[in-house]
Amino acid sequence: MTTKSTDIGRRHAIGRLASTAAAFGALPLLASAESRPAPAKASPGRLKQSLSRWTSKAPLPELCKRLKAIGFAGVDLLYADEWSVVTDHGLAVTMGYPSRRDDFIAMGFNDPANHATLLKELETTIPLAKKAGLTNMITMFGNRKDGIDERQALDNCVAGLSKIAPLAAENGITLCVELLNSKVDHHGYQGDSTAFGVAVMKGVNSPHVKLLYDIYHMQIMEGDVIRTIRDNLAWIGHFHTGGVPGRHEINGSQELNYHAIAKAIADLGFQGYIAHEFMPERTDPFASFAEAFKICTV
Repeated sequence: MTTKSTDIGRRHAIGRLASTAAAFGALPLLASAESRPAPAKASPGRLKQSLSRWTSKAPLPELCKRLKAIGFAGVDLLYADEWSVVTDHGLAVTMGYPSRRDDFIAMGFNDPANHATLLKELETTIPLAKKAGLTNMITMFGNRKDGIDERQALDNCVAGLSKIAPLAAENGITLCVELLNSKVDHHGYQGDSTAFGVAVMKGVNSPHVKLLYDIYHMQIMEGDVIRTIRDNLAWIGHFHTGGVPGRHEINGSQELNYHAIAKAIADLGFQGYIAHEFMPERTDPFASFAEAFKICTV
């Protein structure tokens, strides 16, 4: 997607941010932000860039206005009741959640006991996503289970995702199954290698089921990011960024050359979104978001 607190940020922060937005939406903080001169909008380059919602404490309307001024195309990882706020501000919802479950990451398609719940969630939200103009919905491989080996987990994922792929195709939605690291942030997560994810994608073999290739997570697990992306782009539908180590800014303070990675992705003709998903360390987080946008403008 650092520490267990970061995981809580992904799963719980949006709920807290919603209450923050309600509490502060009408206060001078928002008025002050709106009264400041907007920075000149940068050229978006060849990649469509987005920002994960949980990375910002700003009320969603303010976040949308400021991201649009920078040049962002959308906001990532939003629940259904937030979608209209983003689209009303002229931005895309670049990835939607089908559920607010606390165990969203741990409960995935690798265990057939989860399939009924996961399929029901997606069957409910996919038509809503189409109506709202979304093109991507997120889902997970899930945490490893005792008694289910790697081969069986892979087959379980193929079986479950194959059941929902036709509905996704019918509604023009791409289901993006996320690759996460099991070394630092998500101990026990099944989809912790590109090889596993690609094998599942090949088994499903649908243009509407793709990988969410999180660059931060895959750098931790296997490195060789650019070569891996080049070799497997056909199976990738979405990207996330984050500085390694620490999951902070994607500038020279960390080990990855994100400008080179962005150029490699653009050179391959990628038409999806690259969404920034890091915890800003600067006092002004929007300076970090603008910097990330500039780094990945190629």
